[in-house]
Amino acid sequence: MSNEQTLSIVKPDAVERNLVEDIKNIFIKNSLNIIDSKKIHITKDEASEFYKVHQSKPFYNDLCAYLSSGPIVVMIENAILANRKLMGATNPKEAEENTIRKLYGISIDKNSVHGSDSLENAKKEIEFFFKN
Repeated sequence: MSNEQTLSIVKPDAVERNLVEDIKNIFIKNSLNIIDSKKIHITKDEASEFYKVHQSKPFYNDLCAYLSSGPIVVMIENAILANRKLMGATNPKEAEENTIRKLYGISIDKNSVHGSDSLENAKKEIEFFFKN
């Protein structure tokens, strides 16, 4: 049994559309365990810190403004690759059928979910939201 953990975020667009339980259920039905979960609202400064890895990219400011624009739900789950496969491609138009982003994503920016892309980033991201 792996002790691999990953972070998922249900982004503001999906929280606003009351999709949190639907998204959690997709993870659960696909054998991911949600180890911890909480609903929070972060500031733009916190979002800037969280997305620091993207700070040189042209979409950085919009991404930070978006993540801090409303409540989000952060979750710790037990598998990085399975989580990313369930989320689908960043651009919902390119995501495979029945992935979370294909089902619920509005655009490449408002794609409903975030998931850690590596074990190293997962540790940093979990620490960021669940430090206590």
